[in-house]
Amino acid sequence: MIDWLAFVVVAGASLISSALIVTLYSLGLRLMTSAGRSPVVGPAEFTGAITVLTPKRAAKEAKRTRKALAANPLTDDQKKLALVGAYACFALCVGAVLFGVYLIVPALHGG
Repeated sequence: MIDWLAFVVVAGASLISSALIVTLYSLGLRLMTSAGRSPVVGPAEFTGAITVLTPKRAAKEAKRTRKALAANPLTDDQKKLALVGAYACFALCVGAVLFGVYLIVPALHGG
């Protein structure tokens, strides 16, 4: 027999936790961008690797980032606070994922 209430509780918890992780990660990226740190990663030069960002596109993104930094109305202290907030959001994401792994793996909590 299926315990439908338990099924609904697990489905709701997974939906809420996944929405929380996505929200925290998005907020962290937004705060990082506000702090003047561009999350754009340059192209990698590895044998057999796929280059996602061409050098021309990387230069264009770097120019756009410099332009955005010049127009940023935040003070240096506000930028530092935004960066700390971004790292806090990322740390909460990692904590939520690790807690989920803890709950899933019975050997970790003696279940």
